[in-house]
Amino acid sequence: MYNPQLDAFVQVADCGSFNKAAEALYLSSTAVIKQINALEKHLDLQLVFRTNHGITLTEAGKVLYKHAKGIMDYSQRAIQEARLAAEAAATTFCVGTSILNPCKPFMDLWYQVSENLPGFKLHIVPFEDDHQGILGEIAALGEKFDFLVGACDSRQWLDRCNFFPLGAYRHCVAVPREHPLARKERLTVQDLYGYTLMMVKRGDSASVDQVRNFVEQHPAITIEDTPQFYDMEVFNRCVQTRNPLMTLECWSEVHPSLVTLPVDWDFTIPYGILYALHPDGDTLRFLDLVREQMEQANGA
Repeated sequence: MYNPQLDAFVQVADCGSFNKAAEALYLSSTAVIKQINALEKHLDLQLVFRTNHGITLTEAGKVLYKHAKGIMDYSQRAIQEARLAAEAAATTFCVGTSILNPCKPFMDLWYQVSENLPGFKLHIVPFEDDHQGILGEIAALGEKFDFLVGACDSRQWLDRCNFFPLGAYRHCVAVPREHPLARKERLTVQDLYGYTLMMVKRGDSASVDQVRNFVEQHPAITIEDTPQFYDMEVFNRCVQTRNPLMTLECWSEVHPSLVTLPVDWDFTIPYGILYALHPDGDTLRFLDLVREQMEQANGA
């Protein structure tokens, strides 16, 4: 921003007198003189000649005066633009979206409750599903994003965010389109005998651990551990190895070379809205509206 001492300099130049400038600025003449002295010291330039007949500008002072009003005007416009941007940010929800965690479920809710949040807007923020970086994205809730939507009962995720449940997704199995199992409409656990089932390793997700407990009761199925959090490389490995992959019904369109099949089991994982550990009032207001909408829908 411009040096506010320019205000005093311009006023002195216009008035030709410290005393008159002081009156116009509602300051003492001593205060005005100190501001001019400080500006000259800061710029290492003499800006005014002090005479018994008043103040005149040096050559350097004339150049600075010529540009000073433009600098002051530009600065004011920059400040105003910054304030408008701050106001817009204060009434904008940032929603993260990715291939595995798309924001569509959030958008469906938003259009049901947005009329109760007049003036608020949405900004969609894309991010990468990287199993090594996803915890950093979750931790960015409240800063980079206000909300994410995803399947979640990960202990590591829930250490970094709050979770507002919306429903549950079924655990399914995905196979390449040319795989023998791809011709089936629905699988039984016995259909997986003789195959290696790729699934998340034990210890972070209660729902995944339940599936593992069940699968381990069938020694004819071999288990291959995947990374703790899926990314596109996990789906690519399923295509390359032709090993069945435990997946979710909501990921049926993630990889075009895979077919997602329901299984004769009752295992699900909760999904919902992820938000900051220390949410602001607007975030809580939105969630209250969602809760009311869900209660009305369930009571209908």
